[in-house]
Amino acid sequence: MKLHKTYSTTYHVKAMLTALLFLATNIACQAQNSVKIERKQLFDYNWKFFQGDTASAKSKDFNDMSWQSLDLPHDWSIEGKISPKNPTGGAGGYFPAGIGWYRKTFKAPHEWKGKKVSIYFEGVYMNSEVFINGKSLGTYPYGYSSFSYDLSPFWDFNNENVIAVRVDNSQQVNSRWYSGSGIYRHVWMNVTDAVHIANWGVAITTPDVSPKKATVQIKTLVKNESDLPQSIALSTWLKDANSKNAGNNQVKVELAANSEKEVAQTIIVSNPQRWTPETPRLYDAQISIILNKNVIDRTETSFGIRSIKFTPENGFQLNGKTVKLNGGCVHHDNGCLGAAAFDRAEERKVELFKEAGFNAVRTSHNPPSEAFLNACDRLGLLVVDESFDCWRTGKNKQDYAQYFARWWKRDLDAMVLRDRNHPSIVMWSIGNEIVERGSPDAVKTATMLADAIKKIDTVRPVTSAIVDNGKDWATLDSLMAAHDVGGYNYHLWSASADHKRVPSRMIVQTESYPRDAFANWKLVKSNNYVLGDFVWTAMDYLGESGIGRWYYSGDVPGEHWEHDFFPWHGAYCGDIDLIGWRKPISHYRNLLYNNTEKLYMAVREPEPDPLEIKTTWWSVWPTWESWTWPAYLGKAIKVEVYSKYPKVRLYLNNKLIGEKPTTDEQEHKAEFTVPYAAGQLKAVGVENDKEVESTVLQTSGDPAKIKLTADRNEIIANGQDLSYVTIEITDQNGVLQPNAANRLHFKVEGPGTIAGVANADMKDTDSYVGNTHKAWHGRALIIIKSTHNSGDIKLTVSSPNLSGAILNVKTLGH
Repeated sequence: MKLHKTYSTTYHVKAMLTALLFLATNIACQAQNSVKIERKQLFDYNWKFFQGDTASAKSKDFNDMSWQSLDLPHDWSIEGKISPKNPTGGAGGYFPAGIGWYRKTFKAPHEWKGKKVSIYFEGVYMNSEVFINGKSLGTYPYGYSSFSYDLSPFWDFNNENVIAVRVDNSQQVNSRWYSGSGIYRHVWMNVTDAVHIANWGVAITTPDVSPKKATVQIKTLVKNESDLPQSIALSTWLKDANSKNAGNNQVKVELAANSEKEVAQTIIVSNPQRWTPETPRLYDAQISIILNKNVIDRTETSFGIRSIKFTPENGFQLNGKTVKLNGGCVHHDNGCLGAAAFDRAEERKVELFKEAGFNAVRTSHNPPSEAFLNACDRLGLLVVDESFDCWRTGKNKQDYAQYFARWWKRDLDAMVLRDRNHPSIVMWSIGNEIVERGSPDAVKTATMLADAIKKIDTVRPVTSAIVDNGKDWATLDSLMAAHDVGGYNYHLWSASADHKRVPSRMIVQTESYPRDAFANWKLVKSNNYVLGDFVWTAMDYLGESGIGRWYYSGDVPGEHWEHDFFPWHGAYCGDIDLIGWRKPISHYRNLLYNNTEKLYMAVREPEPDPLEIKTTWWSVWPTWESWTWPAYLGKAIKVEVYSKYPKVRLYLNNKLIGEKPTTDEQEHKAEFTVPYAAGQLKAVGVENDKEVESTVLQTSGDPAKIKLTADRNEIIANGQDLSYVTIEITDQNGVLQPNAANRLHFKVEGPGTIAGVANADMKDTDSYVGNTHKAWHGRALIIIKSTHNSGDIKLTVSSPNLSGAILNVKTLGH
């Protein structure tokens, strides 16, 4: 009995301890309620898709078993055949469009009972209508806005639920570039209590910033969607890049029933790590709603501490230092992935721009994906975030102009509310080359749009891209005056005269021709009131077919809007080509603006006598990193050397061809005419008569081998991560064969799939989705996508008469 009693006492103590532990755990679980039920849940997986229209697909009991199974993001246009018969025409890259349906069947978890649940679409192109269990939640025309619907009233907790989305991209032509079709950005479920922080409800600004301290202002929109008044505490903690506490604040808030309230908090951060393109340090604001000592909602918002200022005297200043914008315009497509906005694809794009020397990007002519802006924040790329390509007057029959009057406010608000916390964004743009720009109505519209932005964000200036309209440029002064910064398309040459006429105007060249790089650089460098230059474009893109092309005498002349130039189905005006390779113009621009590159050499394509090469407005002469021109033995070939050194020398097979100056006066360029002979071409930078740096082009032998280089050999097994594999055809010695155009065949084994294949030739109409593609100028690209399984992916690339190559990519669990 004694033993039993001791045992019994021990048992009761243990039981009590267990009960206390359980209670503590329960309290902790309640306090971490936002963790227990994930607030933001990715909803990209296990959708069904059908290309075509069938009205009954909205019904809950519709049979979609025969439909294609897929994950988002998804663009059905890129999967289709490029054809001159497709109604998108040259503007849309001759890709198919049409109507498509998406459906997802799933059970609503019982934890969602009594919760506010909304579905959030980052972007659907275009004219989407969303249904739940057969009931329409609404339509959204603009393909670039993010939007959400409340699903709470419609759940069936006892049976499966069906979300159906109809996407109508059939009304063509509705875009001047490749838009893609479908749910091409992420979809999320947002799950909260009735008392919660509103979607896009956090606004963070840093009104006072110095090296010693920064004032961080946080405004949080709190919603009470219950029928009772609520007494809550709003707690905000700031974490620095190392997850260390940087400051906190807690405030009590009284909320009336069915109401919302904006709550302002101020936190002082000591010795702030300031955000710049060179040091893109980010902070995290963790904001919690506490009710009865329980955390019932928590959000995390990334932001940067930095100050921006714009004046005609000092231009654009970041943290008190003048920064010149060396920018590029960019459309939203991801080459062979089409419009599909995979996080890694968006991140890689930003990496490429940074590597090319850009410090800024303009999102022409629409808001980009959240993943793109997140990458700009994280990697340090300044952004001009743009809303529209047109206002009330359209450029195509079916474009945004038909929706502008009804939707402009919602779409503009969506852009600014969604994007305002990104430190990378330094300007808002309200439009591009607006058709009605010469009329008084345009001034009214611009004022209306700028005022709407300033109701939300008073920190950043407003611009738009204005182009000549064939009249006196000064007639656009009243439109310019409705903006904080004058955006010039192809008109920077008038900056000096404009400054005399309107000394208060700040100017940024929102678009420029690639060939004018030096002239624009000089104007940017020499004038404080000129903030920078954005070249058209940073990277090649699909659609606007034929812009940037060169052609041969006898071909159809003219610009991309004058004729159909099929099989051209994209733009070749980028500094970077479609597969991510930098063209010579990219090296030249980087050399002008930065000190990371001081010497570069390329060869101007010789004219195939008797034909001549003709350039167009957005093109530069076709110039290649190649000294392999077997058809031109003994004939004169022009070699270009770009240099930040005072002089350069050129050698062919160790024999001096000549020496030339490469100062500002020569636009940092030297051109040599060389009789072609195979071997080694070497350019040398010369300073104080000393040879300081050299670069070499080596003649290649016949195509013999395939070389594979992955940008990442390890990716995450999340069904969305990507490895970009560059394929190069080389000779026996490993020298790139720049004339190789071999047909390549791809095989992927293991937990991966082929997401896209490409070369940089805008006239090659081979499918971007498949297991074969030709090389162009010795290169091609294959993108491998992970599945949800970890393991080894094996890529085999083969081609007749070439020795094949194998590459392994690991996928890791997450």
